[in-house]
Amino acid sequence: MTERWIHEVHRGDASFGLRVTSFVHAEVSPHQRIEIVETAALGRVLVLDGVFQTAERDERAYHELLAHPALCAARSIARVLVIGGGDGGTAREVLRHPEVERCVMVEIDRAVVEACRAHLPSIGGSAWSDPRLEVRFEDGARFVRECRERFDVVILDGSDPIGPSAGLFGRALYEDVRRLVGDDGLFALQTESPAIDLALFLEMQGALRASFERVHPYFGAVYLYAAGLFSWTVASGVTDPRAPRPARVAAIEAGCAHYDAEVHRAAFAAPPFVRRRLAR
Repeated sequence: MTERWIHEVHRGDASFGLRVTSFVHAEVSPHQRIEIVETAALGRVLVLDGVFQTAERDERAYHELLAHPALCAARSIARVLVIGGGDGGTAREVLRHPEVERCVMVEIDRAVVEACRAHLPSIGGSAWSDPRLEVRFEDGARFVRECRERFDVVILDGSDPIGPSAGLFGRALYEDVRRLVGDDGLFALQTESPAIDLALFLEMQGALRASFERVHPYFGAVYLYAAGLFSWTVASGVTDPRAPRPARVAAIEAGCAHYDAEVHRAAFAAPPFVRRRLAR
């Protein structure tokens, strides 16, 4: 029997593949091609337009690091906005914090949410039934541009800056988020891999620095994103995100696989080659 593999080809220069044991779900929504496959290495994997998004056995490495540094450092986390995040993993991590009173998730593609709820239920978990969660199906960039509500933390859980996620990157969106969070709030987002996408990482840092007074990238490893080194960034007006609040960390760290206070502090240590480029 011929083995079946699925490969993500990165900008025509690199490829990462997983052996597929079965194809679970496939559809083409008005926005993108959605696939969920069962793999030998990482369990079920969500693939959008041929790009790996999240995997059952690896997703916590991404979602915990995206959500908790900002949530554990912010002055208040009563109101949280998640842009994207249709698999539900980021909302799940947000709602593990008892201080969160309201979490709004804005996802452009209803089909992604429906597919993940049906075929990747462990990722969204209890978030989907939590009364604090409000899910809105609309364009995230337009929502942020038109929104007049203030949020304590905004988390951008978008895929690569292509397809329906293209509008979720760049200075225009960052300036709109800056207005929503004010001086005290925090903005967290994934900022690609400086190992394989250094130019894009630096471009995003420059755009964030043009909109926020404090911009702090941090680093970790996500196996599904095969470059090895991955980055996220927290931006704010006045709040320093590098020192977590002990009570917040204590409330969630026992249930975390990849995040605790020690990881929080260590993650902000940039590799020297990144630090040198950021200093230019």
